[in-house]
Amino acid sequence: MTTPATPYSLAELLICAAAEAWRNDGEVLATGIGVIPRLAASLSMLSSNPQLLMTDSEAYMVAEPVPLGARNGYQVKRDSWMGFSRIFDNVWGGRRHALVGPIQIDRFGQANISCIGDYAKPKAQMLGVRGFPGNSISHANSFFVPSHNRRVFVEGEVDMVSSVGYNPARLARGWSLDDIDIRLIVTDLCVLDFLGPQRQMRVRSLHPGVSLDEVLDNTGFALHVADNCPTTAAPDAAQLRLIQRLDPHNLRASQLKDNPPGQRTAR
Repeated sequence: MTTPATPYSLAELLICAAAEAWRNDGEVLATGIGVIPRLAASLSMLSSNPQLLMTDSEAYMVAEPVPLGARNGYQVKRDSWMGFSRIFDNVWGGRRHALVGPIQIDRFGQANISCIGDYAKPKAQMLGVRGFPGNSISHANSFFVPSHNRRVFVEGEVDMVSSVGYNPARLARGWSLDDIDIRLIVTDLCVLDFLGPQRQMRVRSLHPGVSLDEVLDNTGFALHVADNCPTTAAPDAAQLRLIQRLDPHNLRASQLKDNPPGQRTAR
């Protein structure tokens, strides 16, 4: 008798897919910016990569990820102090892997979090470049995109290059493309990487019920597609139990519009 598959949400699928970014990293500082990226890093620490280092989002290293939201008696298990000076030692030394959410990405993997439109007179002002320039040249990065569309995956270059990508025309003197390390891009439609020919962005897997045409139609540049592109693995029961433990207040349910199911009807 076949056991029915455990239902899962799209948010839970994305958490599990993004957790794969750290699987083979060993002992590096994991940083997930936002609810889904943070849960992905935490899930990886509790499953695929127990060597990951993580902070309590303040100034301490923790022995296990801190659950999101009100702690309701949970006692943080602190290992050591991790103030800004030690954070920057990890950043500049390459011992960090961050999962961040750009507002635009181009075919080179250059990302924008600064503004929409002309930099001198933008249509919308965002965060500024923050730490993206130094982070992108110093350590591994992955991206999370909750809505895969052509406004994010833009034709041409991003409006303001906030982080370095695989664009030889923009490399600073003394750097090579081998110094850039963009691992995964996890979106609500698929998982992408840069393992196509000449570092072309590649469709790594399609989420259940998502067609390749849907991904291509929502991307402003050409993607490499290998034969027999796989389907993104569904969360298993153990992963779902860990996610519930890490997010006891179900904050993940509010991260994607209408909290859609992970298994969608083919379109």
